[in-house]
Formats: sequence, structure tokens, C-alpha cells
Amino acid sequence: MNLKQIAKDTAKTLQSYLTYQALKTVLAQLGETNPPLELWLHNFSAGKIQDGEAYLEQLFQEKPDLALRIMTVREHIATEVAEFLPEMVLTGIQQGNMEQRRQHLERITLIDTSHPSPQPEQQTSLDSNSEQ
Repeated sequence: MNLKQIAKDTAKTLQSYLTYQALKTVLAQLGETNPPLELWLHNFSAGKIQDGEAYLEQLFQEKPDLALRIMTVREHIATEVAEFLPEMVLTGIQQGNMEQRRQHLERITLIDTSHPSPQPEQQTSLDSNSEQ
């Protein structure tokens, strides 16, 4: 297990997610101030946001002012959530794991009532019939 590579991959995924959140924020702002530009950005962004850095590169070629705006919003979001993120992620994973384990335990200990085992008196009569 290469923890350094896992950390790099996680950071890249988080960067892309924050780019997506910044895009949502900018789209909402443009929806109020410049609906035609909001529509253009929405259409431009469709299917391109999975890799935040590649998306911004493409956007810089089309509309550098929007790329800069999204980058500014992304950095602001990152600054605001960075101090809470490690604890929230760890707590979320621990709680998620506990809930998954609880549900699994409930499933494996659930008594199957759809196919009941023979009742004790039925079992006794079956046993006595097999002895004859």
C-alpha cells in the first residue's frame, strides 16, 4: 500500500470536487447577474468537470475571466473547509464503518422465519418414525 500515492490521488480528487463546487457557485451567481453567460458556462462544462485542472485549462482557452473566477472561488472554498476537513473525513469514515458493521451484524443474525425448522414435537415424531 503506497500511502503517499493514495494521498496524492485523494488530493487530486478533492481538488476536482472543489472545482465542481466553485463552478456551481459561479453558475448560481451568473444565473442572477448574467443568464446567457450562465447558460454558456453550463453547456461548456457538461461532461468536462471530472478532472478539475484539465477543465480549467480548457476554460482558459475559451473564457479566461471565468476560469480565473472559478479558481478564486475554489481557493476560497478550500481555505474555508481545510481546517475542518481531516477531522470530518475521519469521523465520517468511522461512523460509516460502524453503521455498515451494525447493518451487517443485523443481517447475519436475523432469524429466517420464511423456512421455520420443524417444531420439537414434529422433530420427535420424525425421529421415532426413523427408528422403526
